[in-house]
Amino acid sequence: MNVRRLAAIDMYGSRGTTRRRRIILAEFLVGVVAMVAWGSWLLASSSDLGGRAFGLWLVGAGLNYAPLSAYAIMLTRPGGLDAELAGVDTDRELRRYTVLQLWVFVPLSLVVFAVRDALARRGGRTTAP
Repeated sequence: MNVRRLAAIDMYGSRGTTRRRRIILAEFLVGVVAMVAWGSWLLASSSDLGGRAFGLWLVGAGLNYAPLSAYAIMLTRPGGLDAELAGVDTDRELRRYTVLQLWVFVPLSLVVFAVRDALARRGGRTTAP
């Protein structure tokens, strides 16, 4: 799972329009802010275990949008998205990452994948997309 590629494919979609790029960037940013804020509020205000568990899940799932947001911001630079997707069969990748994006619902999973990829790059190794 390559979180940067997930962000790129999601931003590109089937046609790579500027409008879609902006919408996806907004989705990622709103996702992290809204989910973490709502989850934090539930954690602080809920008295029952179910409410706190849901709040904790919201915070964890919301934090998955942080690396997606960071990569989306990087990819909005002129030529960034095109460089990331150069030589990539976007239709095939779109089908693949449509299923893989379900990892967003697993708390902190995309954070772990992004950290793993960053450590691998720092160590000189690359991970498969």
